[in-house]
Amino acid sequence: MGYVLQKSGRHQAALAVLSVAVFALSAVPLELQRRIVNDAIGSGAVRTIFLLALAYAGVAMLEQALKLVLNVYRAWVSETAVRALRRTLHVQRGDLAPGALSSDTTGVEIAMIVEEAQPIGGFVGISMSEPLLQGGILASVIGYMIYLEPWMAALCPLFFLPQLVFVPLMQWAINRRAEARIRTMREVSSGIAGAIVDVLDVPSESQRIDRVFTLNMGIYKFKYTMNLAMNLMYYFSVAAALGVGGWFAVEGRIEVGTVVAIVSGLGKLNDPWGDLVNWGRELSVVGVKYRLFADVVNGLNGRP
Repeated sequence: MGYVLQKSGRHQAALAVLSVAVFALSAVPLELQRRIVNDAIGSGAVRTIFLLALAYAGVAMLEQALKLVLNVYRAWVSETAVRALRRTLHVQRGDLAPGALSSDTTGVEIAMIVEEAQPIGGFVGISMSEPLLQGGILASVIGYMIYLEPWMAALCPLFFLPQLVFVPLMQWAINRRAEARIRTMREVSSGIAGAIVDVLDVPSESQRIDRVFTLNMGIYKFKYTMNLAMNLMYYFSVAAALGVGGWFAVEGRIEVGTVVAIVSGLGKLNDPWGDLVNWGRELSVVGVKYRLFADVVNGLNGRP
Protein backbone atom coordinates (compact mmCIF):
# COMPACT_ATOMS: atom_id res chain seq x y z
CA MET A 1 0.00 0.00 0.00
CA GLY A 2 2.98 2.29 0.49
CA TYR A 3 3.81 1.91 -3.19
CA VAL A 4 0.17 2.55 -4.12
CA LEU A 5 0.02 5.82 -2.18
CA GLN A 6 3.40 6.96 -3.43
CA LYS A 7 2.58 6.43 -7.10
CA SER A 8 -1.16 7.20 -7.25
CA GLY A 9 -2.27 8.93 -4.04
CA ARG A 10 -4.26 11.70 -5.75
CA HIS A 11 -5.91 9.30 -8.14
CA GLN A 12 -6.90 7.01 -5.26
CA ALA A 13 -8.72 9.94 -3.65
CA ALA A 14 -10.63 10.64 -6.87
CA LEU A 15 -11.49 6.94 -7.23
CA ALA A 16 -12.75 6.95 -3.65
CA VAL A 17 -15.16 9.81 -4.45
CA LEU A 18 -16.53 7.90 -7.45
CA SER A 19 -16.87 4.74 -5.33
CA VAL A 20 -18.90 6.59 -2.70
CA ALA A 21 -21.18 7.99 -5.42
CA VAL A 22 -21.81 4.48 -6.78
CA PHE A 23 -22.57 2.74 -3.50
CA ALA A 24 -24.75 5.64 -2.33
CA LEU A 25 -27.20 4.65 -5.07
CA SER A 26 -27.13 0.91 -4.34
CA ALA A 27 -30.15 0.71 -2.02
CA VAL A 28 -32.36 3.08 -4.03
CA PRO A 29 -33.54 0.45 -6.59
CA LEU A 30 -34.60 -1.86 -3.73
CA GLU A 31 -36.83 0.81 -2.22
CA LEU A 32 -38.33 1.61 -5.62
CA GLN A 33 -39.13 -2.09 -6.15
CA ARG A 34 -40.83 -2.26 -2.77
CA ARG A 35 -42.94 0.82 -3.44
CA ILE A 36 -44.02 -0.43 -6.87
CA VAL A 37 -45.15 -3.80 -5.44
CA ASN A 38 -46.75 -2.56 -2.22
CA ASP A 39 -47.96 1.00 -2.74
CA ALA A 40 -48.49 1.52 -6.44
CA ILE A 41 -49.87 -1.89 -7.40
CA GLY A 42 -51.85 -2.17 -4.18
CA SER A 43 -53.60 1.14 -4.81
CA GLY A 44 -53.95 0.64 -8.56
CA ALA A 45 -52.29 3.97 -9.34
CA VAL A 46 -51.03 3.40 -12.88
CA ARG A 47 -49.44 6.84 -13.16
CA THR A 48 -47.45 6.24 -9.97
CA ILE A 49 -46.32 2.85 -11.26
CA PHE A 50 -44.95 4.42 -14.45
CA LEU A 51 -43.22 7.24 -12.56
CA LEU A 52 -41.56 4.80 -10.16
CA ALA A 53 -40.53 2.56 -13.07
CA LEU A 54 -38.97 5.55 -14.85
CA ALA A 55 -37.21 6.55 -11.63
CA TYR A 56 -35.85 2.98 -11.32
CA ALA A 57 -34.51 3.11 -14.90
CA GLY A 58 -32.99 6.54 -14.31
CA VAL A 59 -31.20 5.46 -11.14
CA ALA A 60 -29.93 2.32 -12.90
CA MET A 61 -28.56 4.38 -15.81
CA LEU A 62 -26.83 6.82 -13.47
CA GLU A 63 -25.31 4.02 -11.41
CA GLN A 64 -24.01 2.19 -14.50
CA ALA A 65 -22.61 5.39 -15.99
CA LEU A 66 -20.68 6.09 -12.78
CA LYS A 67 -19.40 2.50 -12.80
CA LEU A 68 -18.17 2.95 -16.38
CA VAL A 69 -16.21 6.08 -15.45
CA LEU A 70 -14.86 4.34 -12.35
CA ASN A 71 -13.73 1.24 -14.26
CA VAL A 72 -12.03 3.18 -17.07
CA TYR A 73 -10.27 5.41 -14.52
CA ARG A 74 -9.13 2.33 -12.59
CA ALA A 75 -7.76 0.77 -15.78
CA TRP A 76 -5.76 3.92 -16.55
CA VAL A 77 -4.27 4.02 -13.04
CA SER A 78 -3.41 0.31 -13.27
CA GLU A 79 -1.72 0.54 -16.67
CA THR A 80 0.24 3.59 -15.54
CA ALA A 81 1.55 1.58 -12.59
CA VAL A 82 2.47 -1.37 -14.85
CA ARG A 83 4.43 0.97 -17.11
CA ALA A 84 6.22 2.50 -14.10
CA LEU A 85 7.24 -0.92 -12.76
CA ARG A 86 8.67 -1.99 -16.11
CA ARG A 87 10.53 1.29 -16.52
CA THR A 88 11.97 0.97 -13.01
CA LEU A 89 13.42 -2.42 -13.86
CA HIS A 90 14.93 -1.11 -17.10
CA VAL A 91 16.49 1.88 -15.33
CA GLN A 92 18.04 -0.31 -12.63
CA ARG A 93 19.41 -2.68 -15.28
CA GLY A 94 20.80 0.17 -17.38
CA ASP A 95 22.86 1.46 -14.44
CA LEU A 96 24.84 -1.79 -14.29
CA ALA A 97 28.13 -2.34 -16.08
CA PRO A 98 28.04 -4.40 -19.31
CA GLY A 99 28.29 -8.11 -18.59
CA ALA A 100 27.34 -7.65 -14.95
CA LEU A 101 24.17 -9.72 -15.33
CA SER A 102 24.20 -13.47 -15.47
CA SER A 103 21.78 -15.55 -17.55
CA ASP A 104 19.87 -16.34 -14.34
CA THR A 105 19.37 -12.64 -13.58
CA THR A 106 18.41 -11.94 -17.19
CA GLY A 107 15.87 -14.74 -17.09
CA VAL A 108 14.35 -13.37 -13.89
CA GLU A 109 14.04 -9.96 -15.55
CA ILE A 110 12.27 -11.51 -18.53
CA ALA A 111 9.73 -13.13 -16.22
CA MET A 112 9.26 -9.92 -14.25
CA ILE A 113 8.72 -7.71 -17.31
CA VAL A 114 6.54 -10.15 -19.25
CA GLU A 115 4.40 -11.61 -16.48
CA GLU A 116 4.89 -10.23 -12.96
CA ALA A 117 4.55 -6.47 -13.52
CA GLN A 118 1.03 -6.77 -14.96
CA PRO A 119 -0.81 -8.22 -11.91
CA ILE A 120 1.08 -5.95 -9.48
CA GLY A 121 0.30 -2.80 -11.44
CA GLY A 122 -3.19 -4.01 -12.23
CA PHE A 123 -3.99 -4.19 -8.53
CA VAL A 124 -3.02 -0.55 -7.99
CA GLY A 125 -6.18 0.66 -9.73
CA ILE A 126 -8.49 -1.25 -7.38
CA SER A 127 -6.35 -1.26 -4.24
CA MET A 128 -8.42 1.31 -2.34
CA SER A 129 -11.51 2.03 -4.41
CA GLU A 130 -12.64 -1.61 -4.58
CA PRO A 131 -12.99 -2.29 -0.82
CA LEU A 132 -14.59 1.13 -0.37
CA LEU A 133 -17.07 0.52 -3.18
CA GLN A 134 -18.01 -3.07 -2.30
CA GLY A 135 -17.93 -2.47 1.44
CA GLY A 136 -20.15 0.58 0.98
CA ILE A 137 -22.65 -1.43 -1.08
CA LEU A 138 -22.73 -4.16 1.58
CA ALA A 139 -23.24 -1.63 4.37
CA SER A 140 -25.98 0.30 2.58
CA VAL A 141 -27.93 -2.80 1.47
CA ILE A 142 -27.66 -4.50 4.88
CA GLY A 143 -28.73 -1.26 6.54
CA TYR A 144 -31.75 -1.05 4.27
CA MET A 145 -32.66 -4.69 4.98
CA ILE A 146 -32.45 -4.04 8.73
CA TYR A 147 -34.73 -1.03 8.25
CA LEU A 148 -37.28 -3.19 6.42
CA GLU A 149 -37.28 -6.27 8.65
CA PRO A 150 -34.58 -6.62 11.35
CA TRP A 151 -35.23 -10.30 12.08
CA MET A 152 -35.00 -11.42 8.48
CA ALA A 153 -31.95 -9.27 7.88
CA ALA A 154 -30.27 -10.83 10.91
CA LEU A 155 -31.11 -14.37 9.80
CA CYS A 156 -29.78 -14.23 6.25
CA PRO A 157 -26.22 -12.88 6.79
CA LEU A 158 -25.56 -15.77 9.18
CA PHE A 159 -24.98 -17.89 6.12
CA PHE A 160 -22.05 -15.65 5.12
CA LEU A 161 -20.22 -16.16 8.42
CA PRO A 162 -18.75 -19.60 7.55
CA GLN A 163 -16.89 -17.87 4.72
CA LEU A 164 -14.85 -15.97 7.28
CA VAL A 165 -13.40 -19.35 8.27
CA PHE A 166 -12.83 -21.26 5.04
CA VAL A 167 -11.88 -18.35 2.76
CA PRO A 168 -8.66 -17.35 4.63
CA LEU A 169 -7.58 -20.99 4.94
CA MET A 170 -8.03 -21.66 1.24
CA GLN A 171 -6.37 -18.36 0.33
CA TRP A 172 -3.31 -19.31 2.37
CA ALA A 173 -3.00 -22.49 0.30
CA ILE A 174 -3.35 -20.48 -2.92
CA ASN A 175 -0.62 -18.04 -1.83
CA ARG A 176 1.87 -20.84 -1.21
CA ARG A 177 1.32 -22.20 -4.71
CA ALA A 178 1.44 -18.72 -6.28
CA GLU A 179 4.85 -18.00 -4.75
CA ALA A 180 6.21 -21.40 -5.83
CA ARG A 181 4.85 -20.78 -9.34
CA ILE A 182 6.61 -17.40 -9.62
CA ARG A 183 9.93 -18.88 -8.53
CA THR A 184 9.56 -21.79 -10.95
CA MET A 185 8.67 -19.48 -13.86
CA ARG A 186 11.79 -17.45 -13.12
CA GLU A 187 13.84 -20.64 -13.32
CA VAL A 188 12.24 -21.44 -16.68
CA SER A 189 13.04 -17.94 -17.97
CA SER A 190 16.62 -18.24 -16.70
CA GLY A 191 16.99 -21.52 -18.55
CA ILE A 192 15.73 -19.93 -21.76
CA ALA A 193 18.10 -16.96 -21.33
CA GLY A 194 20.99 -19.33 -20.64
CA ALA A 195 20.24 -21.23 -23.83
CA ILE A 196 21.36 -18.16 -25.79
CA VAL A 197 24.97 -18.86 -24.78
CA ASP A 198 24.72 -22.52 -23.81
CA VAL A 199 22.72 -25.65 -24.51
CA LEU A 200 19.26 -25.72 -22.96
CA ASP A 201 18.79 -28.48 -20.39
CA VAL A 202 15.62 -29.90 -21.93
CA PRO A 203 14.79 -32.51 -19.23
CA SER A 204 15.21 -29.96 -16.45
CA GLU A 205 13.10 -27.36 -18.26
CA SER A 206 10.41 -29.95 -18.96
CA GLN A 207 10.21 -30.80 -15.25
CA ARG A 208 9.85 -27.13 -14.36
CA ILE A 209 7.09 -26.66 -16.92
CA ASP A 210 5.29 -29.68 -15.51
CA ARG A 211 5.63 -28.21 -12.02
CA VAL A 212 4.09 -24.92 -13.20
CA PHE A 213 1.19 -26.91 -14.62
CA THR A 214 0.69 -28.76 -11.32
CA LEU A 215 0.85 -25.54 -9.30
CA ASN A 216 -1.63 -23.79 -11.62
CA MET A 217 -4.07 -26.68 -11.37
CA GLY A 218 -3.79 -26.58 -7.59
CA ILE A 219 -4.60 -22.86 -7.60
CA TYR A 220 -7.61 -23.42 -9.89
CA LYS A 221 -8.97 -26.21 -7.70
CA PHE A 222 -8.81 -24.11 -4.54
CA LYS A 223 -10.17 -21.01 -6.31
CA TYR A 224 -13.17 -22.72 -7.88
CA THR A 225 -13.93 -24.73 -4.75
CA MET A 226 -13.99 -21.46 -2.82
CA ASN A 227 -16.37 -19.97 -5.40
CA LEU A 228 -18.62 -23.03 -5.14
CA ALA A 229 -18.82 -22.79 -1.35
CA MET A 230 -19.56 -19.05 -1.51
CA ASN A 231 -22.34 -19.58 -4.07
CA LEU A 232 -23.91 -22.28 -1.90
CA MET A 233 -23.93 -19.89 1.07
CA TYR A 234 -25.78 -17.37 -1.08
CA TYR A 235 -28.43 -19.83 -2.27
CA PHE A 236 -28.95 -21.10 1.29
CA SER A 237 -29.55 -17.52 2.43
CA VAL A 238 -32.09 -16.95 -0.39
CA ALA A 239 -33.88 -20.17 0.60
CA ALA A 240 -34.04 -18.99 4.21
CA ALA A 241 -35.34 -15.57 3.15
CA LEU A 242 -38.05 -17.12 0.98
CA GLY A 243 -39.06 -19.59 3.69
CA VAL A 244 -39.11 -17.20 6.64
CA GLY A 245 -40.37 -14.30 4.54
CA GLY A 246 -43.19 -16.37 3.09
CA TRP A 247 -44.15 -17.48 6.60
CA PHE A 248 -44.20 -13.89 7.86
CA ALA A 249 -46.20 -12.75 4.81
CA VAL A 250 -48.84 -15.47 5.31
CA GLU A 251 -49.23 -14.43 8.95
CA GLY A 252 -49.55 -10.78 7.91
CA ARG A 253 -46.44 -9.69 9.78
CA ILE A 254 -44.79 -8.24 6.66
CA GLU A 255 -45.85 -7.30 3.14
CA VAL A 256 -45.02 -9.26 -0.01
CA GLY A 257 -43.02 -6.31 -1.33
CA THR A 258 -40.78 -6.55 1.71
CA VAL A 259 -39.99 -10.19 0.90
CA VAL A 260 -39.22 -9.19 -2.69
CA ALA A 261 -36.92 -6.41 -1.49
CA ILE A 262 -35.11 -8.74 0.95
CA VAL A 263 -34.50 -11.38 -1.73
CA SER A 264 -33.35 -8.69 -4.19
CA GLY A 265 -31.12 -7.29 -1.46
CA LEU A 266 -29.46 -10.67 -1.04
CA GLY A 267 -28.75 -10.65 -4.77
CA LYS A 268 -27.13 -7.25 -4.39
CA LEU A 269 -25.10 -8.57 -1.45
CA ASN A 270 -23.77 -11.61 -3.29
CA ASP A 271 -21.87 -9.74 -6.00
CA PRO A 272 -20.11 -7.15 -3.80
CA TRP A 273 -19.30 -9.82 -1.21
CA GLY A 274 -17.73 -11.97 -3.95
CA ASP A 275 -15.86 -8.94 -5.30
CA LEU A 276 -14.62 -8.09 -1.80
CA VAL A 277 -13.35 -11.65 -1.32
CA ASN A 278 -11.66 -11.48 -4.73
CA TRP A 279 -10.05 -8.19 -3.71
CA GLY A 280 -8.72 -9.80 -0.53
CA ARG A 281 -7.45 -12.71 -2.61
CA GLU A 282 -5.69 -10.34 -5.00
CA LEU A 283 -4.24 -8.29 -2.15
CA SER A 284 -2.77 -11.42 -0.62
CA VAL A 285 -1.34 -12.84 -3.84
CA VAL A 286 -0.08 -9.48 -5.15
CA GLY A 287 1.62 -8.89 -1.80
CA VAL A 288 3.66 -12.03 -2.42
CA LYS A 289 4.43 -10.99 -6.00
CA TYR A 290 5.40 -7.45 -5.03
CA ARG A 291 7.78 -8.72 -2.32
CA LEU A 292 9.54 -10.98 -4.83
CA PHE A 293 9.60 -8.15 -7.41
CA ALA A 294 11.05 -5.66 -4.92
CA ASP A 295 13.72 -8.13 -3.81
CA VAL A 296 15.10 -8.30 -7.35
CA VAL A 297 14.92 -4.53 -7.95
CA ASN A 298 16.60 -3.80 -4.61
CA GLY A 299 19.25 -6.40 -5.43
CA LEU A 300 20.06 -4.70 -8.74
CA ASN A 301 20.23 -1.40 -6.89
CA GLY A 302 22.59 -2.80 -4.26
CA ARG A 303 20.07 -2.25 -1.44
CA PRO A 304 19.54 -4.86 1.30
